[in-house]
Amino acid sequence: MKNFRSSPEVNAGSMADIAFLLLIFFLVSTTIPKDKGIARSIPKKCLPGEPCSIEMNERNILLIAANNAGELFVNKELMEYKDLQKTITDFIDNNGDNSCGYCDGAKDKEASDNPNLAAISIDVQATAPYRYFITIQDEITKSYMVLRTHYAKSTFDKTLEELTVAELKEVKDAYPFRISEAKIN
Repeated sequence: MKNFRSSPEVNAGSMADIAFLLLIFFLVSTTIPKDKGIARSIPKKCLPGEPCSIEMNERNILLIAANNAGELFVNKELMEYKDLQKTITDFIDNNGDNSCGYCDGAKDKEASDNPNLAAISIDVQATAPYRYFITIQDEITKSYMVLRTHYAKSTFDKTLEELTVAELKEVKDAYPFRISEAKIN
């Protein structure tokens, strides 16, 4: 007589249901981090027949460039990243009345005529590490925050967070964010 041992069978019919329920559980309970990036408004498309270029005095353009090695050039002169924010702030708010509270108040021949005419052009080599581009963008944003915060404090005696929509618009109009991004091949 042969002795057959039967092994207990596991009912696998509900395994697919369990796997599906686990999948649903993890999809529902997992949080997906929000994308990080730089908040910028893209200019509106130029209408046909409408001029798209703006005539600008070269003095009102601050050229910031970075190469593959991470070297920073401002108006074709080598500069340290730590000095970039002050340079940008001084360039934008060069109206001779020391309104930014950060600048020395002297009218600089190398800086913009006034904040409404100041524009910043960024040229980062296409093969340069992305961190150089982000660092430049961060320093530009910090410069505008310094200028706008001081303007809000001196004009409205408020912080940026306390401003009304109309007051915030006035602050942004006083220091408009004008950036041009180009790629060097």
